[in-house]
Amino acid sequence: MADIHSTAVIDETVILGADIEVGPYSVITGKVEIGAGTKIHSHVVIGGHTQIGPGCEIFPFASIGLIPQDLKFGGETSRLVIGARNRIREHVTMNPGTQGGGLLTRVGDDCLFMIGAHVAHDCQVGNHVILANNATLAGHVEVGDHAIIGGLSAIHQFVKIGAHAMVGGMSGVEHNVIPFGSAMGERARLNGLNIIGMKRRKLSRDEIHAVRDAYQHLFSDSGVMSERILSVTENYAAVEPVMSIIDFINEESSRAVLQPKNGDG
Repeated sequence: MADIHSTAVIDETVILGADIEVGPYSVITGKVEIGAGTKIHSHVVIGGHTQIGPGCEIFPFASIGLIPQDLKFGGETSRLVIGARNRIREHVTMNPGTQGGGLLTRVGDDCLFMIGAHVAHDCQVGNHVILANNATLAGHVEVGDHAIIGGLSAIHQFVKIGAHAMVGGMSGVEHNVIPFGSAMGERARLNGLNIIGMKRRKLSRDEIHAVRDAYQHLFSDSGVMSERILSVTENYAAVEPVMSIIDFINEESSRAVLQPKNGDG
């Protein structure tokens, strides 16, 4: 049975799964679907065409699914899809998509969005992602599985953050961060690899060594990047973590790949 506080306002258009909790003064309007077992604390606002998976928890003053902060938005029907078991803390904001981005913002499963985090229109966020306090994703950002975005960091529009990457706190990221990469700085640069993240993901010692070697070669001063990519591919074609970096670099993107400060890895 749903546990709905008497002061909550819920439209008839809203579909609630089993065992939902909705706290005092929360407002849920529009074509919203909320999965079973989700807990919505007090003073939460959810609207638009929003789908929230089962087992999520949304804390006070979060604003989910309201129109995007894009001056080109013309009221077109767009969606926000949030997966299962996500924790969305106080003052988090998430917006649906726009015509220019496929009309869809998507968040995966088992993510943590700390206080004040923002997911803008048309973002694609993977599984097990963490956005620390006041981390912000501009429009059209892609974040891979298990990536961590440090507090007060800002990711520029259209940037891609690779799986298992780590962005340090107070960083401004204008270029794509490779999988397993570690980025930091006012205008962020690569400063190595997320070794701790690789160990947490149970990569073997040999895989970690291969990723390190590939990183050093990719961002060395010898030759041009296309030649270094070919060399790494020939030497590590059977090492999946290395090839995930190569595939990421080779993807079509409007943003360049983030480089180390001195260009020497």
